[in-house]
Amino acid sequence: MAMLSNLDLIRRVPLFSMLTPAQAESVAEGVVKRRYRRGELIVEKGRKTNALFILLTGRARVVAADERGREVILAVLEAGDYLGEMSLIDNEPHSATVRAEVQTDVLVLGRPEFARCLPENSSLAYAILRGMVQRLRAADRQIESLALLDVYGRVARALLDMADEDAGEKVIRGKVSRQDLAKHVGASREMVSRVMKDLEERGLIETQETGSVVLKERLASTA
Repeated sequence: MAMLSNLDLIRRVPLFSMLTPAQAESVAEGVVKRRYRRGELIVEKGRKTNALFILLTGRARVVAADERGREVILAVLEAGDYLGEMSLIDNEPHSATVRAEVQTDVLVLGRPEFARCLPENSSLAYAILRGMVQRLRAADRQIESLALLDVYGRVARALLDMADEDAGEKVIRGKVSRQDLAKHVGASREMVSRVMKDLEERGLIETQETGSVVLKERLASTA
């Protein structure tokens, strides 16, 4: 491959295709090139790197894993693809791990340079971006649950996601629909009803007279 300037490389990435010349120059000045060996982590779930990674060559897998080491592949990235943008937009840790499948060369753009390409924090456009990132994180979490957790684990995780904090407790306000919960976790209504009954009998959840559900701290260990 012929030697290309950072600006040429930036212009080849669809994400940056709409930048003004001044913005493109600013981004090009801020990127650095980095090489990852096969099997090396580019980003790790639960951590922050505060950077955008743009693949120039090679291939990488976006994966989620459980505590037993079982993995589910969420996506395969190739030249021109990028990662890390969700964490940069909402300032939260990465929702998945990305590992180089082969030797992979990337451009790395830091948070300050990336932020200059975004709309103002107070703008509607930025609010929409954050909302989209939240939905993508929820989708990643749902795929991970369906692939790696049994029905008990999926129900527990769904309940935890539905709950709000109230005086130090996690509480789901209003009655939990078994039918809706079943559709959410990909199981039958009957199975979800049995799981909910078992969770109550084990003292992991408690249904109030109002229909709200209090989640006990130990429930998190089953998700």
